[in-house]
Amino acid sequence: MLTDIFNSNYQCYGYRRLHAMLRHEGDRLSEKVVRRLMVEEQLVVSRNRHRRYSSYCGEIGPSPDNLIARDFKAEQPNQKWLTDITEFQLPAGKVWLSPVVDCFDRKVVSWSLSTRPDAELVNTMLDNAVETLNAGERPVIHSDRGGHYRWPGWKE
Repeated sequence: MLTDIFNSNYQCYGYRRLHAMLRHEGDRLSEKVVRRLMVEEQLVVSRNRHRRYSSYCGEIGPSPDNLIARDFKAEQPNQKWLTDITEFQLPAGKVWLSPVVDCFDRKVVSWSLSTRPDAELVNTMLDNAVETLNAGERPVIHSDRGGHYRWPGWKE
């Protein structure tokens, strides 16, 4: 009877639910007995664990050098840029923002928004930021040196 209830509920019921079902059907067993019977009959609940998102995808390549070395002062515009990815929880779901901030005046040079924190998010932001540059300007871009910023396009 215990095995029938367990299998009829897609092997999702643990000893507490099985005990409640048995009690509802009129069987008077303690939770301890139900647990022991489950062990004897090898009734194990299969758990599907949902994994949280992690941007870590292994070592993509060597970490780029820290050229700014915590010196966030710039003498002129478009000399040093800072960037990162920030996650926001909205009623419709999560969104990720990737801005570029100029160290000279702390203004946002460019930004992009996406429902996925992928390479396209940061590449779009970088392309938009590069379009704002004048001829001959090559700013140093500082990030947390995470996986999103280790793609070949970011090292040039």
